[in-house]
Amino acid sequence: MPARFQIQQARNGKYYFHLLANNGEIILASQMYASRASAKKGILSVQTNAADPSRYEQLVNKAGQHYFVLKAKNSQVIGTSEGYAATTGMKNGIKSVSKNAPKAITENIIVKT
Repeated sequence: MPARFQIQQARNGKYYFHLLANNGEIILASQMYASRASAKKGILSVQTNAADPSRYEQLVNKAGQHYFVLKAKNSQVIGTSEGYAATTGMKNGIKSVSKNAPKAITENIIVKT
C-alpha cells in the first residue's frame, strides 16, 4: 500500500491527520484543525516542506525519547513524530517522512476518534 495521509475527526469536532508509511505505521501526526479544509492545507504544507532538511527540528522529550517536528517556512509546527529510543530511529523517521510525504495520497475518509 502506498504512503498516505488520513484525515480524522476528533470527538471535539476538530480535525487532524496522520501520515502513514507504506507499512501502515504512523510516521507524522498533525495538530488539531478547526475544519477539514484547514487539515487539507496542513497536508499540502507537509508535502511542500518535507523534502527540505532545514525544516526538521530534532528534540528530546521529558522521557528521554528522541523525536522531531516538521516546520513550515513561517516556523509553525505542522507535524510531530512519535518518540524514538535512539537518534538513529529518529533520523530514519525523518528520512521516511522526507521520502513519502511529497507523493503520498490523501484518503477521503474521516474516522471519529
